[in-house]
Amino acid sequence: MEETQRLLREFERIFGSAADARVYFAPGRVNLIGEHTDYNGGHVFPCALTIGTYAAAAVRSDRKLRMYSANFPEEGVIEGSLDDLVYRREDGWTNYPKGVIKEAAERGYPLRQGLDILYYGNIPNGSGLSSSASIEVLTGEILRDFGGYGFDGITNALIGQAAENRFIGVNCGIMDQFAIAMGKKNHAIFLDTATLSYEYAPVAMEGIRIVIMNTNHKRGLGESKYNERRAECEQALAELQTVVDVPSLGALTASDFAKYEGAIASPVRRRRARHAVTENERTIRAVTALKEGNLAEFGRLMNESHKSLRDDYEVTGIELDTLVTAAWNVPGVIGARMTGAGFGGCAVCLVKEGSVDTLIREVGGKYEETIGYPAAFYVVEIGGGPGRLR
Repeated sequence: MEETQRLLREFERIFGSAADARVYFAPGRVNLIGEHTDYNGGHVFPCALTIGTYAAAAVRSDRKLRMYSANFPEEGVIEGSLDDLVYRREDGWTNYPKGVIKEAAERGYPLRQGLDILYYGNIPNGSGLSSSASIEVLTGEILRDFGGYGFDGITNALIGQAAENRFIGVNCGIMDQFAIAMGKKNHAIFLDTATLSYEYAPVAMEGIRIVIMNTNHKRGLGESKYNERRAECEQALAELQTVVDVPSLGALTASDFAKYEGAIASPVRRRRARHAVTENERTIRAVTALKEGNLAEFGRLMNESHKSLRDDYEVTGIELDTLVTAAWNVPGVIGARMTGAGFGGCAVCLVKEGSVDTLIREVGGKYEETIGYPAAFYVVEIGGGPGRLR
């Protein structure tokens, strides 16, 4: 494979020899519907992509960790140690793999020798397609292979989530890591985040393409209001629990919520909780629609999802709203919505194959005219999960 050979050549250039290097891949992901529900005990419907993160890794005779990213060559090789796995701001992106190595060790999957690792990703950084979760799951795959461990994809996902929560400090749910670790070609994953029960749903959309629309407005979850939204939902749930016995917002129906929402003192928290409840219902209905081949209904629910994220959850912003609103006006578009955490990043659009060029031209023109810089567009395929390539 061309990507593998290129990676090995780069590994040899940076680390001296690629003779013993192994090569791995983990995908990125896009969530078709079910946003900000994963930490609220609701359902999500993501799929893995064919773009993602590659790594070449070789074992060392000592306990040093040396990491290099072909995406950030100016940062050079960043060194660490298996005996000093602590978060340091100056270590930048390497905190993600370090966090995974630390969490895995605490669960009984330690690395016994150091590694040289070269990472390369073709997911745009900060785009909302889960470049960080892709690195986490990829590192888990490397650990599993070099350590000879038999843990499964769900465990890999849970290790990655724990690294993000405890090491990086972003209070994310399980969706990103799960979608990447458990990806299946041409299928999306209908996941109940409260129980981790899941099913693969075939995404058979004849003549329909998935287009990712990137705002090119960078955002980092740690610096965004992501943790604030989660805290608002947790407080709203605690208020609801004074009047109804419910384990999570995802366990409520919209009619239940209408009955009890008065227990939530703040109108802002009420809106946040309303989004979590209604988005969960939309996701369940959307998967049913897809199974029935009702793409028009699936698209309508995508549009409703974006409106709820804009009005009740307030995580879209002018960049995402401009992209999505412009897409809604293009003939041949089935549905469009922001995807990921929001505050920039990407939107996802289902569009008839013959309308892709029109979408890119018209939405791109409107976006640049409104925002002042261009958006980027990627026509993507649904890919499989992580694995070793060599």
